[in-house]
Amino acid sequence: MSPTRIASSFNSVPGLPLLQSKDMVNWELVGHALPALVPAAHFASPRYGDGVWAPCLRWHAGKFWIFYPDPDFGIYVVTAERFAGPWSAPHLLLPGKGIIDPTPLWDDDGKAYLLHGWAKSRAGINNILTLRSMAPDARSLLDSKGRDIIDGNKLPGYRTLEGPKFYKKDGWYYVFAPAGGVEEGWQAVFRSRSLAGPYEVRTVMDQGRTPVNGPHQGAWVQAPDGSDWFLHFQDKKAYGRVVHLQPMRWRDGWPVIGEDGPRAGIGQPVATHRKPVAGSPVAMPPTSDEFGAPGLGLQWQWNANPQPGWYSLSERPGFLRLHGVASSDAAGYLRAAPNILAQKLPAPGFVVDTRIELGTARDGDQAGLILNAMGYAALGLRKSGGATQLVYTTCAPATLRCTESVSVVLASSPASVQLRMAMVEGGVARFSYSLDDTRFTPVGEPFAASRGRWVGAQVGLYNVGSAHADVDYFRIKTQ
Repeated sequence: MSPTRIASSFNSVPGLPLLQSKDMVNWELVGHALPALVPAAHFASPRYGDGVWAPCLRWHAGKFWIFYPDPDFGIYVVTAERFAGPWSAPHLLLPGKGIIDPTPLWDDDGKAYLLHGWAKSRAGINNILTLRSMAPDARSLLDSKGRDIIDGNKLPGYRTLEGPKFYKKDGWYYVFAPAGGVEEGWQAVFRSRSLAGPYEVRTVMDQGRTPVNGPHQGAWVQAPDGSDWFLHFQDKKAYGRVVHLQPMRWRDGWPVIGEDGPRAGIGQPVATHRKPVAGSPVAMPPTSDEFGAPGLGLQWQWNANPQPGWYSLSERPGFLRLHGVASSDAAGYLRAAPNILAQKLPAPGFVVDTRIELGTARDGDQAGLILNAMGYAALGLRKSGGATQLVYTTCAPATLRCTESVSVVLASSPASVQLRMAMVEGGVARFSYSLDDTRFTPVGEPFAASRGRWVGAQVGLYNVGSAHADVDYFRIKTQ
C-alpha cells in the first residue's frame, strides 16, 4: 500500500484533501473525502477558521478511517474501502463544542478508544487530552464521560497541548502530541504501560539550531522497509503550514525525531536526508488549469459549500464560466463572497496569469484575480456608470480598511483583460495587467500577503454580482 496522508481544510470545500505518495516526498493529490461541509446550511457562507480542524487517518479492518473535528459541532467519522473514495457521509460520533484533534486506537483485545484535545475558544479549557471508550465500528461511544489522562497544566512550561496521535508498540501506549503553540512549540511523546496512565513525558524534537520553527503536530509513519519517519508541519505565515519529513529512530523505548540537536536526547529537524524510497519521480499537486477537462482540477476549493449553477465548463467550451453570486456584504468586502474559487500558494516565488472576460453586467458587478487571506488584494473588472473599470483593491488584515484605485476604463463589451500576480519569496505580491497579451502594466503598490485564519493565503478567482465571467486559463509558473 502506498503511503497516504490527509490534511485539515477548515472552511475550504471540498475538504479533507487526499494525498498519495510512493516515497513520502513526492505527493499526488487524488481527491477529497468531504465534498461538502456539514451542517450544509451553516457552511453556505464563508466560515473562516471553522470547519475541518486537525484530522486523523487510519487503516483498520480492511478500510480507511478519517476522524475529523469541527470545533463547533464535534467529532465526525468517514470511511472508505479505497483511499481515493468514495467516502461515506460524515457520521457525528461525539457532539459538542471545543472537542478537537481526535485520534482512535483499536487495542489488542478488540476494544476501541478515542483520544481528543480541547479548544479553549469554545470549551473554556485546553492543554488537556481526554480518553473515551468507543465502539469498534466508531458509530457510538461506550461511556458517558471521558477521562483526562494527560493534563498539560500539571507539566512545567506546557501550554496548548493538542494534536495527539495514539499508538501502541511493544506493550507501551504512546501519545505523540505537540505543545507550546504552532510557531514556538515542540514535539512531545507520552508513554505508559496502562491505557489510563500515568504517562511519562519526553520532548523528542524541537527547533534546536534550525530555522524550522515550532516543528510539531504530525504523525509517525513507516516506510515499506520498516523504517520509521515522522511527518509534521511548520507555520510559515502567508505560506501556511508546510510539511516536513523527518527520520525517526528509537532509543531506550523513546522515539528521537530528526537529527541530534543541541540538547541531549532531543532531535531537531534535518535540512536534507535520503528519501525513504529511492527512485520515485518528482511529483506535486496540480496548479495550472486550462479548463478543457470535464471537471475542475483537484487543486480548486470554494470559500463555502458550492451551489448548483455557480460555474460551468460546458456553457463555453474551453473556458470556466463563473456565474456571479450576490455578496451579503454591503461594503463590497470581497472576502465575504462564498464563491471565491482558490488554491494554496504553490511555492515561495511564482507567477499567476489568467485571462478574464466580464459578460453583460450591471453596475457593481465585478470579477477578477484575488490573493485571499485575513487581508487581501484583488485586481479585476468592475462595471460602473455604464463603463468597465480595471480596479485594484487592497484590504488590511487588522482594520479591514480597504483602498482601491482605478487603472483604466475599457471600452469594449464584453470587456476582456489578462491579469497577472507575481509573488517573490517573503510573500510580497505585485499585480499587473495587459490588454495585448504582451506588455504588462503594474498597478498599485506591492502587497505583503498575510496569513489566513489558521491557514496560509490562497490565490484564485472571484465573481460578485449578477454577470457571468469567462476565464480562459489559470496558469502558474513557479520560480
